[in-house]
Amino acid sequence: MKLAHFDAGLFLNGYWQKRPLLIRNPWDVWRNPLEPDELAGLACEEGVEARLVTRDGDRLAMESGPLPEARFGELGDGPWTLLVQAVDHHASDVAALIEPFRFVPDWRIDDVMVSYATDGGGVGPHYDQYDVFLVQGLGRRRWRVGPRCDAATPLVPHEDLRLIGDFEATGDWILEPGDILYVPPGFAHDGIAVGDDCMTYSIGFRAPSRAELVEGWCGHQADALAEDDRYADPDLTIQAHPGEIAAPALDRLHAMVMEALSDRDAFARWFGLHASQPKYAEADWRPEEPIGRQEVRALLAERVALVRNPASRFAFIRQREDAILLFVDGHCFDCAGDAASLAEQLCAGPALTVDPALAASPAVLALIAALIDQGSLAFDDGE
Repeated sequence: MKLAHFDAGLFLNGYWQKRPLLIRNPWDVWRNPLEPDELAGLACEEGVEARLVTRDGDRLAMESGPLPEARFGELGDGPWTLLVQAVDHHASDVAALIEPFRFVPDWRIDDVMVSYATDGGGVGPHYDQYDVFLVQGLGRRRWRVGPRCDAATPLVPHEDLRLIGDFEATGDWILEPGDILYVPPGFAHDGIAVGDDCMTYSIGFRAPSRAELVEGWCGHQADALAEDDRYADPDLTIQAHPGEIAAPALDRLHAMVMEALSDRDAFARWFGLHASQPKYAEADWRPEEPIGRQEVRALLAERVALVRNPASRFAFIRQREDAILLFVDGHCFDCAGDAASLAEQLCAGPALTVDPALAASPAVLALIAALIDQGSLAFDDGE
């Protein structure tokens, strides 16, 4: 599926992280990529993050998965909502929904959450810390969008859900299949199913907090520092008051810290490792035995396609024209020449048929073998 009637450049300039936008069915042809029964089946599986939200009057209750199959038969006629995270890791047609939104860099992509709701079902008015495209798959959903919220916004006391207490809508729309609502970070929103068999696909984009970056980068650098790298003041002189932490000492202490944190190249390498850590690592594709270079060469010669583990994260940082750092699932690979070209191609999409001529490159064979052995890549066996 493609976005046939959508200007990505105009959207980024006028709406991205600025204000919500309703996009009426921009697809060339819309087709719902997942059946409700398939979503329910995923919610029953171990290792799949799922939530069931039921409504009793004005009271919402949440249950966490995996859910017993019999639970769905007990729900009755009341409003309820099923939400399943990272469905793109389990269903290729759902994963394909990400492709039209790759005008946003891949490292920002989180996952595709899918929700199913009966008439009146929803999770209440709330706000998120990430951008999201809400794609209506089946049925109809009424979305109300409110003002931007922050940590000072009053919330309703609830042990599981972060619900906004005094929600006032500034926009109100009913979405039909194929319609999309974009909601930037912090904007209040509330979606309620209008009729049964309401399915919504939430394509979410992550943004690291400053606290997360500072904690991660500082911890990484601290782990690498030598124990004997300490404060020193060989030019110490007598100061007026022994209780004062004097300006020269503060300057030197501050410089020690900033020097340890200011290496941009080291930060880039760390951030690539950090950003490529998989969120859900349950899809273990590691082979029972390491793959040999000869086997890799033979399969490339047969033009067998390589496919990426849908739970894996691929990204790269360019160092120079013919050299990049490839980051995959928290591992870094220094790539140059043919290996760099292959690495870029691997980051371009979920599958790749490699030029058989690259099989003559030891660096290419080594890279492919390493990615297969760590479970990030596999040769397509047709299943």
